[in-house]
Amino acid sequence: MAPFDTALAPARARLLELMTELSFARRPVVLSSGKPSDFYIDSKQAVLTAEGHFLVGQLLLAAIERDAPSVEAVGGLTMGADPLASAVALVSHISGRPRAAFYVRKEPKSHGTANWLEGTRSLREGMPVAILEDVITTGASALRAIERARLFGLRVVHVFALVDREEEGGREALAREAPVTSLFTRRDFMP
Repeated sequence: MAPFDTALAPARARLLELMTELSFARRPVVLSSGKPSDFYIDSKQAVLTAEGHFLVGQLLLAAIERDAPSVEAVGGLTMGADPLASAVALVSHISGRPRAAFYVRKEPKSHGTANWLEGTRSLREGMPVAILEDVITTGASALRAIERARLFGLRVVHVFALVDREEEGGREALAREAPVTSLFTRRDFMP
């Protein structure tokens, strides 16, 4: 990822500090892909703090404005992308540059409308959107979100992630669908 404006360097450093303290664990784990890893990142532990939520919104919005300024809405697969989309929507409104948020369900709603997406009244056919992902490993979650967004008629123009684990070909799989930007990579946590 290209460096942020120097004005945002303290915000990025503070978010990394929060992520390292609250979300990062250096220990053997089995990932959702079924493969073993020597570290784990539970981003929600940092992102769901008041400070983390604000910082994520601020930094993702800055990345969107820099790399995909046409984006009018942000969303991704529940549950990892939900707080990211919420944070971007909130900060974008406060900053006077609003972007809507939407959530992509893992299964269609079992009653009522049977929707795959939530927040659809703010969306329109052909709208340029960004897919958000908390941690890229294989890219499977974001790929599912891309598929569902496109089936709804949205135009996915970019993928933004909080962390790219830099393994299992996740970034490459996503890059075949849209450009990818991540705020942090494995190297930020394990230099």
